[in-house]
Amino acid sequence: MRIIGIDPGYAIVGYGVLDYSRAQFSVVNYGAITTDAGTSFDLRLMEIYNDMNKVLDMFQPDCMSIEKLYFTNNKTTGIDVAQARGVILLSAVQHDVDIYEYTPMQVKQAVVGYGKAEKHQVQEMVKNILRLNEIPKPDDTADAVALAICHGHSSGSQLSALIAKATENDGARGKIFHRNKR
Repeated sequence: MRIIGIDPGYAIVGYGVLDYSRAQFSVVNYGAITTDAGTSFDLRLMEIYNDMNKVLDMFQPDCMSIEKLYFTNNKTTGIDVAQARGVILLSAVQHDVDIYEYTPMQVKQAVVGYGKAEKHQVQEMVKNILRLNEIPKPDDTADAVALAICHGHSSGSQLSALIAKATENDGARGKIFHRNKR
């Protein structure tokens, strides 16, 4: 299974593409889509959409693991990130990629084994799990790779697959929707 992890944003969209087979990960690619701060917001969204299409065309993932948004203090920033996330999801749907969303706590639990792990602990585990020489940069990229690992660990067992199928309609286990492959 080829997984693309996405850490959504409007300045930086981190992505990590991993192949997952027999409980083993192999790195395909990782990086970031960036937009310039001086560019109008609508053009930034278009750049994200166009670049996401290129990434999906290039790596042809089976599924996307994306961070579930939550709003804390700055709702304006959250709304802008939500809009960027929307164009990312649109691109995935147009490429017939199944989409799964996970909370930061679910990612930390799947990668580190502790849902309240610190950011540096998650980054170090990403490096160790994938046997990398260094932590992927920028941080958004490391977060995206962690999201891909989270999905691999969450979907790796037959039991997880059965639960996902049984709960597909009620949104449990992070799946937001599924498109039938043609």
